[in-house]
Amino acid sequence: MTEQLAWLIPVLPLIGFLINGLGYKKNPKGLVGLVGCASVLGSFILSILVFFDIKANGAKTIDLYEWISVGTLKIPFSFLIDQLTSIMLLIITGVGFLIHVYSTGYMHDDEGYGKYFAYLNLFVFFMLLLVLGSNYVIMFIGWEGVGLCSYLLIGFWFKKTEYANAAKKAFVMNRIGDLGFLIGIFMLFSTFGSISYADIFPQAQAIGTPVLTAITLLLFVGAMGKSAQLPLYTWLPDAMAGPTPVSALIHAATMVTAGIYMIARSNVLYVLSPISMAVVAGIGLATAIFAAVIALTQNDIKKVLAYSTVSQLGYMFLGLGVGAFTGAFFHVMTHAFFKALLFLGAGSVIHAMGGEQDMRQMGGLKKHLPITWFTMLMGTLAIAGIPPFSGFFSKDEILAHAFEVSPTIWVIGVLGALLTAFYMFRMFFLTFNGKFRGTEAQHHHLHESPVSMTFPLIVLAILSVVGGFVGVPEAIAHLFGGHGESHLLNEFLSPVFSQSTTILNAAHHGHLSHETEYALMGASVLGVLISIFYAYTVYVRKETVPAAETARRVGLEKASYNKFYIDEIYNAVFTRPLDNLSQLFYRILDKSIIDGIVNGFGQLTQWSADKFRRIQNGYIGSYMFMMVVGIILILVFNFLF
Repeated sequence: MTEQLAWLIPVLPLIGFLINGLGYKKNPKGLVGLVGCASVLGSFILSILVFFDIKANGAKTIDLYEWISVGTLKIPFSFLIDQLTSIMLLIITGVGFLIHVYSTGYMHDDEGYGKYFAYLNLFVFFMLLLVLGSNYVIMFIGWEGVGLCSYLLIGFWFKKTEYANAAKKAFVMNRIGDLGFLIGIFMLFSTFGSISYADIFPQAQAIGTPVLTAITLLLFVGAMGKSAQLPLYTWLPDAMAGPTPVSALIHAATMVTAGIYMIARSNVLYVLSPISMAVVAGIGLATAIFAAVIALTQNDIKKVLAYSTVSQLGYMFLGLGVGAFTGAFFHVMTHAFFKALLFLGAGSVIHAMGGEQDMRQMGGLKKHLPITWFTMLMGTLAIAGIPPFSGFFSKDEILAHAFEVSPTIWVIGVLGALLTAFYMFRMFFLTFNGKFRGTEAQHHHLHESPVSMTFPLIVLAILSVVGGFVGVPEAIAHLFGGHGESHLLNEFLSPVFSQSTTILNAAHHGHLSHETEYALMGASVLGVLISIFYAYTVYVRKETVPAAETARRVGLEKASYNKFYIDEIYNAVFTRPLDNLSQLFYRILDKSIIDGIVNGFGQLTQWSADKFRRIQNGYIGSYMFMMVVGIILILVFNFLF
């Protein structure tokens, strides 16, 4: 079954792109929305069938055709569909379909409606290609494709200069990371003689650690760019310039998870390089804390969620770095549910507020947007890590593995969880509680979103509540008298990570006792509850409203509010010197030398033409004289030489 259906999964969104793209000026909006949604829904249905086929029969490689064959380089265009791929297919197409449905209501009045859905379908096509490829080259094609589509979608409203600049920033910063990824692929081929997973992974243990370290660090540079880790994260908050459903698509289920998927797919290479594992964990942990501190003081509802995404991606990389591959991937799945929900909920709020995104102008929206309020509450509880919501299970699994490696890492990770709970409930309380702080016109405009927007919110809220039960820790299952395998996701993914698990188990420590797990969970949840209570005290009881833009801020608050001036530092260290250098080259190299040479040839041609034309004077005697002189010169030349 898989062989017959798999190729259709990416092809259906591609067909949707072609239909909506070629007819974006002529197709009626109803047809555009139907084609855009139906193509992704079709892929989702096929992904469900493939999932059950893989569950029953195991992984399969589908060779479509021989693509590149040059000397020893052979690259088939083939798909690897295993347990990891099948779950990614469900996340991309399932959450992607809900975002498409939501977009039919959110973007209905936009003049670029057809073009928007064409871009959205193309984005899904490239993301599916990225996860389906059986080798790094096909992955890289999808990788670059989602980068292109993110540029088109972030800058969708390109008539605003700052939006166009945000799109360019995302494109350029991703190219920096992609260069590392590309060099890593070249090293893979020179080391293994192939770029196919099936050829590389079985040979990995025979390769020296220094070579694997170089390869995995280069691949990680690509992941840092695509998944917005320090120092290549600044493009992602600016990506809020795109329409809100785009933010949900990029930040929740697709593009930013590409780096996580790539490292999870390359798990064997990473576990053989302790240095790379330490770097991945260190960068992830630093990013999680750094972004969380920035999120504490942001007042744009989408910016809070953007820095939250950067922070949560940091937790995923922390999980990968400490060997919790299933835990990191589990968090990818739960994050897709609650972060898509939160972004789409924010879009519903912005829609009701007439485009307003500043939380200082909101408040008291609970009674006006009851569905949005309730669903966003579910998402906020999930991301805060309150049991039994999905985020609790996935984040707890990462932190438990971190404790096995180092209790210090666990303490820092829990600190990030406390910050997450505080800034998310700060956002929630400022938006929905207290008195309305907007204008009278905004108050009059308040209304719940249409069904096309609230239906995806409800579905995602349900998934945010129950999604964590596919990975119930053994300790919790044991507490309630459970027997057998409770972590269904771990059982399902075990064939993908079996080689890595064997290597890690041989290298170090055993598992935590149930008592230790209970203590760690209890401490984490207690800290989160205290953070939520503190946020409630400040923003509900005391009705504190963040200071105005012009207010004086000092110390850490000032640094956090200004995002630690990272953009300004990059501008001073990289952008401005490069701009000045380009101006210098323009004035000296381009205008004086290159233009001088080109213009000099033109002037020489004009001068010589002016002189030679005087020979053509119309006098026959002059012509005969020149003929005689020419004949004499020819004779002299022949006599001498």
